[in-house]
Amino acid sequence: MRSFTVDQVIFRDSYRKFLASEITPHMEEWREAGIVDRSAFKKAGDLGFLMIWPEEKYGGMGDEDFRYEQIIIEETARSGCKGWFNTLHSRLVGSYFKRFGTEEQRDRFLPKCVSGETILAIAMTEPGAGSDLAGMRTTAEDKGDHFLLNGSKTYISNGINSDVVIVAAKLAGAEKKHAMVLLIVERGMEGFERGRNLKKMGMPAQDTAELFFQNVKVPKANVLGEPGRGFYYLMEGLAEERLISAVGSIANGRKAFDITRDYVMERKLFGRPLAEQQNTQFRMAEMDAEIDLVQVYVDHCVAEHNVGRLTSNMGAKAKMMSSEVEWKMLDLGVQLHGGAGYMDEYPISRMFTDARVNRILAGSSEVMRLIIGRDVFSEHYKSILD
Repeated sequence: MRSFTVDQVIFRDSYRKFLASEITPHMEEWREAGIVDRSAFKKAGDLGFLMIWPEEKYGGMGDEDFRYEQIIIEETARSGCKGWFNTLHSRLVGSYFKRFGTEEQRDRFLPKCVSGETILAIAMTEPGAGSDLAGMRTTAEDKGDHFLLNGSKTYISNGINSDVVIVAAKLAGAEKKHAMVLLIVERGMEGFERGRNLKKMGMPAQDTAELFFQNVKVPKANVLGEPGRGFYYLMEGLAEERLISAVGSIANGRKAFDITRDYVMERKLFGRPLAEQQNTQFRMAEMDAEIDLVQVYVDHCVAEHNVGRLTSNMGAKAKMMSSEVEWKMLDLGVQLHGGAGYMDEYPISRMFTDARVNRILAGSSEVMRLIIGRDVFSEHYKSILD
């Protein structure tokens, strides 16, 4: 049995109904358009489904239990609406205001973020700097009452829709390569331009763009936290970011399993349902077990996160294993669908291409292995047997 409160079970049912009535019917249209309509955020905000953790004075529920976000992520995957990456707005970016924002910044930004009037994004990645943030070239020069921001970012989710972007930049003239600042850049600031909505292999409804900053004057009131500590702020949020990725990947893996199970029970081969073939049973049995085992660990990480014990190493393990198992299941799902699995009209085909990025975003599987490997061979390693 999974551990959710009665209120959370009721919340799951309500959110499931919201997706069925307000989001799922529009996903095909948004995939074609290459962007989710802004109304999706507003509708979710009006019903209290967009941001749960902010205090009631900002319009939220004031409940920081991560299981609410877990429910949102799982139900979004279950309903086939992963192109609407609402958790990016509500948790990945929004939580920066909770952890590092001033009271004035929270008062200024959070109410409209909760209501869905303001859409959030975060800009870290550059053409030559992904997981290696030290390679960042975007700079912010201290000009006394403001920072002068110059540079560019790429692969920014919500890049077109976003009204507020948290931009990571190196402090100009700083000796330390990790001296960074997080700046709140708002739509309409002079010198802030958006590039094209990038065409991707999958998740076409998720707007992903290039952002350009040319002498953008960012007032000191729009600085998040302490200048120079931006790199450490980004690192602090990575464990949760990877947990978010893990929750979504393993939920998507289970959805792919369910779709494939239904299909092989109907599809006939040599006069018998494919589900009766030993190879199908063995392969699906392995995936059922692997998905369940990873789900238990992900749920454990959620519980640990709720009490402040989620470590970078735990987040890396959850992210790596969930995305690898998800991909394994999706590959099997396409294979067992046969030719139909290659057709866009079948959900498994779209899920396959949409999910390919999951072993890359929030830190690639290779980077996750580096993090885990360093822990294994560090002096802090301790065997569970000890």
